[in-house]
Amino acid sequence: MPEDALSFYEEEAKGISQLHNDALVISILLNKIQVERVLVDPGSLANIIRMRVIEQLGMQDQIILASQILNGFNIASETTKGEIILPVNVAGTIHDTKFHVIKGDMRYNALLGRPWIHNMRAVPLTFHQMMKFPIEDGVKTVYGEQYAAKEMFAVEEVSPAPIPSTSEKSGTKDKQAAK
Repeated sequence: MPEDALSFYEEEAKGISQLHNDALVISILLNKIQVERVLVDPGSLANIIRMRVIEQLGMQDQIILASQILNGFNIASETTKGEIILPVNVAGTIHDTKFHVIKGDMRYNALLGRPWIHNMRAVPLTFHQMMKFPIEDGVKTVYGEQYAAKEMFAVEEVSPAPIPSTSEKSGTKDKQAAK
């Protein structure tokens, strides 16, 4: 196997709650501040960050006004408030990353899409709940925070309320009781 190949091994999935369909959620450093609940999404065409996070970082003045319409999988759209370039630190590797800033609410604080993934030459693997990317002297591994993914994307099972019977027998009894 070439030295620069990225490989995933079955034993690396040990400790992961199986069977799962969890998204890959990680924490990153932005401006030396830890930002949790960051979704790594190879299906996204953009890197997205919530306005609330930018406000908490105190970087609103660095937003470049440029509105675009981002469309989601359900054809819902969101108009961005602008763009910002932030130094994203993942496992000690820092890359300046352009984010589209949105005011709307989403379950995660930021989304790292294909632009960031490709720039890092990263390979995210949800099954193993990890991501690997090459660095000058080897390969970095970033582990997902499966508990955060489960919390963020939990599907609540709701039991339907019992429906009163409307059968003929009960209706007949009710009519007879009324007489």
